[in-house]
Amino acid sequence: MTVVARPLQEPSDSAGVARAIVDWLGEPTLASQAAGFLLVLLAAYVVDKLARGIIPPLIARLVEGTTFRWDDVLYRHRVFERLSHLVGVVAVYYGVQFVPSLSPEFKDLVSRVAAAVMVLIGLLAAGAFLSAISELYAEAPTAQSRPIKGYVQVAKIVMYVLGGVVILATLLGRSPLLVLSGFGAMTAVLLLVFRDTILSFVASLQISSYDMVREGDWIEIPSLGVDGDVLDISLHTIKVQNWDKTIVTVPTHKLIEGSFKNWRGMSESGGRRIKRAVYVDMNTIRFLEADDLERFERFALLTDYMRSKREDLAAEAADTESALVANARRLTNIGTFRVYIANYLRQHPKIHEGMTLMVRQLDSTPDGLPLQVYAFSNDTDWVTYEGIQSDIFDHILAIAPEFDLRVFQHPAGRDFAAALERSR
Repeated sequence: MTVVARPLQEPSDSAGVARAIVDWLGEPTLASQAAGFLLVLLAAYVVDKLARGIIPPLIARLVEGTTFRWDDVLYRHRVFERLSHLVGVVAVYYGVQFVPSLSPEFKDLVSRVAAAVMVLIGLLAAGAFLSAISELYAEAPTAQSRPIKGYVQVAKIVMYVLGGVVILATLLGRSPLLVLSGFGAMTAVLLLVFRDTILSFVASLQISSYDMVREGDWIEIPSLGVDGDVLDISLHTIKVQNWDKTIVTVPTHKLIEGSFKNWRGMSESGGRRIKRAVYVDMNTIRFLEADDLERFERFALLTDYMRSKREDLAAEAADTESALVANARRLTNIGTFRVYIANYLRQHPKIHEGMTLMVRQLDSTPDGLPLQVYAFSNDTDWVTYEGIQSDIFDHILAIAPEFDLRVFQHPAGRDFAAALERSR
């Protein structure tokens, strides 16, 4: 049966008009139901505007008047602003109950939708709260060694999943446990969908527990093209800025699937290794003569060494056969050069005194005899370290001819031209 809307009677005063409107809204007509619902939405909109115009500015003044840091972070992440939206939704939730023309079924539907929106607003506010907690923790001294960003992201994922279940259950008017039981058959699908998340979560736990990587660490993973500083550690990815200023994003679980190099130990030790060799032409290696001993004794870095060796050699040169080279103990220019380099490094102001320092010979090669410097600088800054290393080898290369040694290098076109010129 069609219900026909009855026209309003003209009242004699404003009270009569109001009473007539109330009576009309109470009638179960389509127009009155729509008008009543629109009035509820309008009232909720006005209340929401008032709440957002009053609550956030009031909170802002309160935040500015305190000396605490946490309230500033909460306000910047819009936690209070998001909570202020609850006022308008609550107005819809309760206001729809006061419209008499609406059917109970429609009221129940609107109430369920409003309740689901309230849960959604609560989830967004809780997510902003967790982000604020993560930012506050990042300022703590332990944040570098024990980051919680990955845990916060996992908490958000779990919270949003459970919140989605509650929202779905609210819209359907069912128990959340009943909705969750329906997900049992989807477990395999969910494991497949969240495979990377699960792997990354386990990797984040191991990385944090064993303190494998921190923000600011220099890590190196050649297979993935990673060689630079860690900028950010999140649940799924680790962001690294390479030395060429490119950004590489590495899945978190890749760090525990393979090996990688972390240079943090070098930075914390205060020493950076110098491990470089010069190749000496073996044709220039010879025994030292008496005048060589006297000349090298005038070198400040070799004075004590040469005096000690000359005394030892004089004590052992007693038998009559010592004139033979095979029977005599004699010094070589390469050995003296090695001692000179070691003494030079020991007195160098930029070499770390408490770490390994040696100059050693490596296996001879077709390029000559490698004389390797193994020491540590006392400054780990990259630019300073390279300057220290270069200064040391500048001196080694320049002083080698004083020992009648020649540093090997492959002949170039100029060498062949000079040889040809000499042959003419």
